[in-house]
Amino acid sequence: MLLGEQDQFLSYNGEVLVFQLSKSKHAEEAGDKTMNLCVRRMAFNRDTKVFVQKSSGSFSMGVSHSKIEMICCSCTTDSRTGIILPCILMKKKKRNSIKYFLLLLHGSNQFEPSFYFKLDYELKEDIRLFAGPSLLWIHANKLFYISSNTCVVQSAPVHLSCVVWTGEIMGEGTVVLGIRTACLPETEDPDGFSVSDRAIWGSEFFGYAIQSQKFLSGTCFMPHAYSRVVSSVYVCRSERLRKQLQISLVAITHKNQLVWFQNGAPKGVCELPYEKPCSVTPALTSSRDLLFAVSFASGNSCVVQRRDSLQVASKWQKVKCLLVDDFIGSGSEQLLLLFKDDSNTDVLSTFKITDLGEVNYASGISYKHDVPAAEGLQENGLLTVRALETRLQAGWTSVRELQQHLGLQKRVILESCRALTDLVEERTHILPNSKEVKCRRCLVSLWDDVENPPDSLSKETSPAPEVPERFTEELWQRVVGDSLVVGVKLTESFYLSLSDVSLSLVMDQDFSSISPIIKCQSKIIKLNKAFSALAVSPSQIEPPPKKMKLDLHSKNDLKKEFPKRSSRIQLDGAKTVTAVTSLSPLLAFHRVCCVVLLHARKQNHQNDGLQQSKKIAVLCGKILLSLEDISNGRYSIKMLRDNSYCAGSMEDILAVLAVSVRFFFQIVSCDCTLTPVRSWLLGEMECTPFKECQDNLFCHKAGDVHGTIFNWALKNPFEGVLTIFCRNLTVLFQCLHSLTRVLPPSCSVKLLRSGSKAVLTEQLSLALEKEMFTLKNSPFLKETKAGNSLTWGNESGKKINNAPLASLLDTEEGVQQFRKKLQKEREESVQSMNQTLNGALYQKTALKIAEAQLSSDMIVWRLA
Repeated sequence: MLLGEQDQFLSYNGEVLVFQLSKSKHAEEAGDKTMNLCVRRMAFNRDTKVFVQKSSGSFSMGVSHSKIEMICCSCTTDSRTGIILPCILMKKKKRNSIKYFLLLLHGSNQFEPSFYFKLDYELKEDIRLFAGPSLLWIHANKLFYISSNTCVVQSAPVHLSCVVWTGEIMGEGTVVLGIRTACLPETEDPDGFSVSDRAIWGSEFFGYAIQSQKFLSGTCFMPHAYSRVVSSVYVCRSERLRKQLQISLVAITHKNQLVWFQNGAPKGVCELPYEKPCSVTPALTSSRDLLFAVSFASGNSCVVQRRDSLQVASKWQKVKCLLVDDFIGSGSEQLLLLFKDDSNTDVLSTFKITDLGEVNYASGISYKHDVPAAEGLQENGLLTVRALETRLQAGWTSVRELQQHLGLQKRVILESCRALTDLVEERTHILPNSKEVKCRRCLVSLWDDVENPPDSLSKETSPAPEVPERFTEELWQRVVGDSLVVGVKLTESFYLSLSDVSLSLVMDQDFSSISPIIKCQSKIIKLNKAFSALAVSPSQIEPPPKKMKLDLHSKNDLKKEFPKRSSRIQLDGAKTVTAVTSLSPLLAFHRVCCVVLLHARKQNHQNDGLQQSKKIAVLCGKILLSLEDISNGRYSIKMLRDNSYCAGSMEDILAVLAVSVRFFFQIVSCDCTLTPVRSWLLGEMECTPFKECQDNLFCHKAGDVHGTIFNWALKNPFEGVLTIFCRNLTVLFQCLHSLTRVLPPSCSVKLLRSGSKAVLTEQLSLALEKEMFTLKNSPFLKETKAGNSLTWGNESGKKINNAPLASLLDTEEGVQQFRKKLQKEREESVQSMNQTLNGALYQKTALKIAEAQLSSDMIVWRLA
């Protein structure tokens, strides 16, 4: 609103308030020296398409030897009630003093004096009304303000040249955004960009919070380079994200531009059609378009639309006032333009209401001859557009809910990893309380902290010492190409099922943006002199021990029953679990510390032959990985030749096996012996045997095949099995191509699906035994009492005497006894046929039977 105008206009709850200063006719005739401040509430009538007066009010003021003027008006919050009310700043000027007072307008059109103050100078620049009501202004490059709470003029400890915006900032209260001369420190920070920027431009933006009396950095609003050209600002959105102030605003400049800023950086600019822009006001229309209405000192106006980019959507000339509100009651905002019209004395005679969309009303247009059908079509189109907007909004809501759900899943995984790490390291995991959850939106306890105090929790977890203290002997790591191999050597007393053993790598650092769990692949290697069982896959499940009802504590009986089985376990020797993961993602952190966890399933044997198992997690230790160690070759494998042998450590061998894929080939020759295979391995492929296991050869040939491991086992001079451990299929094809050139043409090479037939036959027998044991212990095949023997109907439940049937039927008592026996047998038979089974038990039993049958079927398929 420009100063010095006769009438003042203000939009309030969809109405237009017209303030006028005038003397009444009765006062002029009586010579009374009073002035009336009149207000008229004007509302738009959608039927007649004109503004009509709803109500009016006035406020009388004495003007003896004084002059009264309206300075400005605005809608501000009354701190007593929190209600937004129209507020008018008045000036009463006498010869020696100037008095200013604020008036509040209530819904009953009653004016209430809020406060007044006297100054020895006039308010001329940067006068702002804000919540309280409060007032601030600039005089002699100093900031002054007064509020209804204190009614005392106060001075802020800041020097500034102008105020570009005043409003509320989240977490800071009322903030004044202004421009001042740059205040440079004595020593400039070499990393401080804002210091250099202020030194160049000589001025800077700053924010000053009135309630807390603290300064805010201007760089979160816009760069200091704009401090010389910006004339007005409107802050559209303010929030705090991770203690950082996020600001979105638009600014108009002396260069006739409108600039959009996001978090202190310019995101868009638009050239304005007129010169000397004064103010900018946002409007949110029914189509959810954000419009910026710009007023100019020349009396012109324009609207800038923000979609993909900022662009001028419309412009008007000879505009007396531009207001933004919901004037037609549609639930969205429109623009009201009041045009200058010297021929008509009515202030609202020439106007235009528009939202640059469906809404478009203007004065001087006759709506009486409009076709009703056209109005109906326009109304239907408007309803259709709104329905589509509602569906679009619902879609965005679903997307946000999905994002929140994914974020919750990530937080649950992170908190679970922390809890698991604390558990295996025997640390007390502290769950976040309700206050932390509200602030961090983190995971909460799923049980009641009051009913289950830490003491009871420790009692529940006390059975942990039942697990053996040591399952592992050694932890090591190796780097093979682009893979990191972590190995854990298990103890000889490790009796858990190898099918349920795996390793996990968890980063010890607290990375909030990524998951601490490292994706890896686990392998189990049982290494003996013949490499008979390498890289046990998850599908090759070890069956439970035979004779489940055997007392495992009786070692002598165990040796009598299974002498071969025990010796085989001793032959297999040490077992090693390895985890293979990609190395390059870890090197991005330069230095990573990982916790190595061993997961296994412990099986407890019961007297009835069933097994109870529970999962356990054991801390194996920590590994430290740094880029410097990798560059120095600290964890590289070293396979060197030493007197016709490969001098590689056991860890190096296991690391190569962990990153390799195993293939079996059966080679059969009908015409000649297979001696060229051994010569090919030692000659062309440049292989040398390992000292620890001489049947296995390491390839030293340069190229892709380097590092391949071979195992050549002859059944007879004309048949053998060649096992190849290679990194990928390309290396495999190269080896086979080289092999076929030295073999006789009559030789046949056949790929075996999974090892030799002897091993698969043994696995099949164990799988069939497991399947039979599962079926036998299922509740479907359990015999009932009626099927085993017949019982008397007395309390003792003794069996019927085995007397001859003829002697039993000779007497009347015998016949009655036989009838009771027959009736009892029928009832028990019916009960056995109508037995019910719990659904959960049925599902669990059926799943066990299906798994056992699937295991045996897979082995049969491999044998086929």
